Amino acid sequence: MFLATVVFAAVASCTDPDLPEGPYPPGVDPRGESVDGIEVGNRLMEAGEYELAINAFTRAALEQGMTTEILTSIGTANLGLGRLRQAEELLRRAVEGDPDWPVAWNNLGVLLMEKGEYPEASKVFEKAYALDNGESDAIRDNLRLALAKIENPDNNDVQEKEELKLVRRGEGDFVIRKTP
Repeated sequence: MFLATVVFAAVASCTDPDLPEGPYPPGVDPRGESVDGIEVGNRLMEAGEYELAINAFTRAALEQGMTTEILTSIGTANLGLGRLRQAEELLRRAVEGDPDWPVAWNNLGVLLMEKGEYPEASKVFEKAYALDNGESDAIRDNLRLALAKIENPDNNDVQEKEELKLVRRGEGDFVIRKTP
């Protein structure tokens, strides 16, 4: 009995008196800073969690408005989910909103490649590559793949060796992989 009392006293002294008793999760710190929804969405995209990424980008849109970056991000997440119609609508709105941003043009080109619209995709990749001053390897590789598909659309060997690359604003890029 004495041992049980000592153990109970030791455990009770380890608890925070400000926390409510019971099986409750910790509370929210009202003084804490929230994480940028776009950053959260990009991390979820890298993890392949496209539906959760859309939710994060939508929350970011509530704070920042429907910016070109958010349109591109939601469109790219929809592309990852195979929702080509929704993705195309959003990505086209993004390039209309900021016609000088190569990321939106590249991701639209990836969508067009997914749809098999190789001539338009190559023109979109050319525009993205020109806007990027030829600095992005991902855009160059996508352009090269689109041109190869125009020359020989029935040849799937090129596509098996190459993967389409989605570009995001920060570090790194996203890759669309064909499922077998």
